[in-house]
Amino acid sequence: MTAISRRAALRAVPVGMAACLVLGTGAAAADDATVKIGYAVARTGPNATGAGITTIPNYELWVDTVNKAGGLKMPDGSQRMIEVVEYDNRSSNEDLVRAIERLASQDKVDLILPPWGTGANLAIAPLMARFGYPQLAVTAVTDKAPDFAARWERSFWMLGGGHDYAAGLVDVLSQARDAGTINGKIAVVSVADGFGIDLITGARPAFEEAGFELAYDKTYPLGTSDFAAIMSEAQASGADSFVAFSYPPGSFGMTKTAQSMGYNPKVFYISVGGAFPIYPGVADGKAEGVMAIGGVDADSPAIMDYFARHEAFAGKAPDSWASAITYASLEMLAQAVERAGLDHAALAGELSTGSFDTVIGEVKLEDNQLRDLWWVGQWQGGAFRAVNPAGKEGASVPMIPKPDW
Repeated sequence: MTAISRRAALRAVPVGMAACLVLGTGAAAADDATVKIGYAVARTGPNATGAGITTIPNYELWVDTVNKAGGLKMPDGSQRMIEVVEYDNRSSNEDLVRAIERLASQDKVDLILPPWGTGANLAIAPLMARFGYPQLAVTAVTDKAPDFAARWERSFWMLGGGHDYAAGLVDVLSQARDAGTINGKIAVVSVADGFGIDLITGARPAFEEAGFELAYDKTYPLGTSDFAAIMSEAQASGADSFVAFSYPPGSFGMTKTAQSMGYNPKVFYISVGGAFPIYPGVADGKAEGVMAIGGVDADSPAIMDYFARHEAFAGKAPDSWASAITYASLEMLAQAVERAGLDHAALAGELSTGSFDTVIGEVKLEDNQLRDLWWVGQWQGGAFRAVNPAGKEGASVPMIPKPDW
């Protein structure tokens, strides 16, 4: 577990030298004039790609924006600058848990922001509850969100469950099948991790109920790098639709493998990583028509402004799924602090019941969950556009079949 400082080149320093600085000001302020916010996110290891695109840039952009505006607003009208304590959890849940314990018991931060990933958020949920911190689990996909919200009443689940995304995908595929565009066979693969397990558990009955045949159903271990056999078997299955419930390494690896072997299903759907701004480069400029989890209303003025600010600050675009939701969760946190202050019980109560103005629109949680979400997106004309729910304002029409690689 390593503390990280943003002073120069994000160089690692010893654990005993946890980085505490007021970002955007150039100098640390007195403790009574700051709000100390901590987080332990993967700078290194297999989760670093996702965290480096979806989570870390949004944390840094938000802190910079808040501090340049004078700091977090308090209920009494005063403002306090944000001071950050950050650790690299090295994509290890053991390191992550140790870091959260340190942030709470030694660094005594006022607030703790969540890590990237479903498994990481599940790993720290009991600990966050024990220390009493609100947990904005913004990158966790789980069908057990209602149970977790009831068990840990200060936890908030912002990305829906596996069944939600499966149902959205089934809706898209059913319309294409009923129109005669694709056949009724699906080749599906899933990563053997909390995220993949949740998605495939929701997808199997959803596909069956809709009358689809799972012509191929394969689970692969986390850390798999060679997808040749999997993709060959999927290609031989006769399915017009290829579906992968995958993390970025798998999403990218399967894309490259499909291209190299000339595998061109009419539907090519991947999961985490598909909405990343780097995906068109991964796909060698041939991302058009690829579907993936999530999406944004690419024509929304608020989203376009957020994308522009993110790119100006971070030097790269955000992803078109969980990035905007991550930033919205931080806007919710700031507005809740302004209304309720830093008392954890009062802050959690405000997050649970309040309405918030964010980059994704007005947000009001339902039983500590964000439910107004996009389930399926697709690369169209150089942008990753939401296509489901089809009836939601801002939805684009799916492009099926996908153009050949």
